[in-house]
Amino acid sequence: MDESKEPLPRAEAEEYASWFKALADATRIQIVSLLARRRAPMSVGEIVAESGVGQSTVSHHLKILAEVRFVLVERQGTSSLYRINDNCVSCFPTAADVVMGKPVPDAPVCD
Repeated sequence: MDESKEPLPRAEAEEYASWFKALADATRIQIVSLLARRRAPMSVGEIVAESGVGQSTVSHHLKILAEVRFVLVERQGTSSLYRINDNCVSCFPTAADVVMGKPVPDAPVCD
């Protein structure tokens, strides 16, 4: 276990910052929560219906969540289905712990 008093390496800090930034919006948190609880791929239309947020807004937020790999996109013909990335979401509490100075555990890789 690394109990260093040094700050996180810059690359690691930037990765964690991108995760926190992606969740720094109530709509994105709602989308992540919806997909995590649903445990099944959903279309943009289904997410719009469940969230009450407009289609263009949902699409914008899904793009941001996909960039940090919290959400995975499955193409089916001309449509896309979105699902939670369980590996990445399981990393998130670890990211918060590391940022707050707890020892770095062996965390799953966020793919």
